[in-house]
Amino acid sequence: MPFIVDLTSGTVEREFRSAEKGHYGGSILGLRLMAERTPAGLDPYDARALLYIAAGALGGTAAPGLAKAVFLAKSPLTGVAGEAHALGPFAAGMRGAGARALAVVGRAERLSYLLVQDGDVTVHDAEDLRGYGVAAATDALRARHGAHAHVAAIGPAGERLVRYASVVTDLAFPAARYGIGAVFGAKNLKAVVCVGDAPAPVADPAAVEALAAHYRGSLAANPLAALQHGEPGFAGWTGEPPAPGYASVRNFSVPGEHGLRVPAVAGYDGRAVATTGGCPGCPNDCLKVYAPRDADERRTGGLGQEAFLSLGWNLGIDDLDAVLTANALCNDLGLDPVSLGGTLAFAMECAERGLLPGGPAFGDAGSLPRLIRSVARRGGTLGDLLAEGSARAARWLGPATVPYAMTVKGAELPCFDPRVQPGVGLGYALAPGGPRYDALEHDLDFDPEVGLAYSFPEARRVGAEPAPAGELDKERGVRSARLLRLWSGLDALNLCVFASSPTRPLTIDRLTALVTAVLGAEFTLDDLLEAGQRRLDGLRAYAEREGGVRDTLPDRLHDEPVTAGPHAGAVLDRAGFAEARAAFYAELGWTGPGALA
Repeated sequence: MPFIVDLTSGTVEREFRSAEKGHYGGSILGLRLMAERTPAGLDPYDARALLYIAAGALGGTAAPGLAKAVFLAKSPLTGVAGEAHALGPFAAGMRGAGARALAVVGRAERLSYLLVQDGDVTVHDAEDLRGYGVAAATDALRARHGAHAHVAAIGPAGERLVRYASVVTDLAFPAARYGIGAVFGAKNLKAVVCVGDAPAPVADPAAVEALAAHYRGSLAANPLAALQHGEPGFAGWTGEPPAPGYASVRNFSVPGEHGLRVPAVAGYDGRAVATTGGCPGCPNDCLKVYAPRDADERRTGGLGQEAFLSLGWNLGIDDLDAVLTANALCNDLGLDPVSLGGTLAFAMECAERGLLPGGPAFGDAGSLPRLIRSVARRGGTLGDLLAEGSARAARWLGPATVPYAMTVKGAELPCFDPRVQPGVGLGYALAPGGPRYDALEHDLDFDPEVGLAYSFPEARRVGAEPAPAGELDKERGVRSARLLRLWSGLDALNLCVFASSPTRPLTIDRLTALVTAVLGAEFTLDDLLEAGQRRLDGLRAYAEREGGVRDTLPDRLHDEPVTAGPHAGAVLDRAGFAEARAAFYAELGWTGPGALA
């Protein structure tokens, strides 16, 4: 039952879709609205483009794993459906204000924001907020609407249509991927403000509390949940780097690098602002807020797992303060740290090879804040070029630079190296919305020798048997497709992948019991997998409607093996990858022009 907001006319209407089963008010419904209400081939910045924001039927419920909101639109970076999820309290803010979902079309004449309050949506002028960072804009909107208002805002990067601009909710919780912030900017939409404290309805509160109590009791015994709960939390930096080849170093160009080190969090002299407590009802408190004491805007330092890899080792930087400053700056200016890091790494490698004279240098931590500000504001020729993302920048700079754009479908790769974990590589290449680090569980977790043995029975329930992480064959394709379907089901319902099966305390049985307890109708594993398939099919169908996409990885990952450490020699064999890809398609029932080699 979304609100349909037309920013051009200023009208708001309700669309009732309650008779339709299986969309749960999340991204499945958003994809249907995009397909029904927009023509094929529409530019993502066209006023007719549809932006979908939803807590859905579950998001924002005060329980473990139920804090997510989804942001969905045609991506200005990939040209297909871009889906980004925000953790934290914003989904609860939507539910408290009386909205499960918003579908936004049109373009406001002046910079504006939406106010959701008491089940109504209104449009308000925001011209006085133009150019504001996320923190300043959030402060100003809370001054107008109350200190407890929940705010999803863009920074200057979204206003300037940087193709990987993010939306940042409640200061520190970004919906980062695929340029959703630029779609906000194209619509002259600065923010969405939610006011209200109506609790999300729960059919069986006692069952929900029992599941929450079990989750709290399971934290210490689950190694990943315990890592997320403790300091530094989800960011997971450490005094020693992972084995060579596990994560990208210098644009995936030196997969035998040993030299980079990161200080441990112990004794870090008060850089942590606080643990956030930001996800209502979840005791894990994964995403914590960190920034150096002298950072311009410490409150935006919500540090996700991918930020350090993308803004640190991938740029040849091991200065902890520099990375924390860069992350907080990304959130305040409204930039995706993964695409920013990938684009800067591309520029650095091109400069190192003499293909971008005057370009940035690997390891130059001192210049990083200036570079980030330049990109966010499209400052100068270089900032304007890099604001387009590395794939478009490579096309502008010339064919010699194309091999150094580490992208899939036009979006920069997360920095977990698929040469070591080929199932992750299949997820990057074949997920129909583009590469996401949190779309597929790590292969190493299911390795019989080094994996998380407690998760093996859970994986088997969806047909994913443990296997050596480096194997790349038909079975790898089937296994990866089945795991992707499971995690797609989580995304479809706005269930948090970082709380859920197969590696976290919300096992399949507890997940299904939690959904049943909240909605009051029996929910099974088959229902979860069906939702996952529907979401994947919807994303795939939209991509095919928009002209199809190439499900491939950059050549470097097939041609340049890991050179040192326990993963030495790891590389993505082309024949094995093709066999696994064909099995992946077959498992999901995908055929036709979208399945391009």
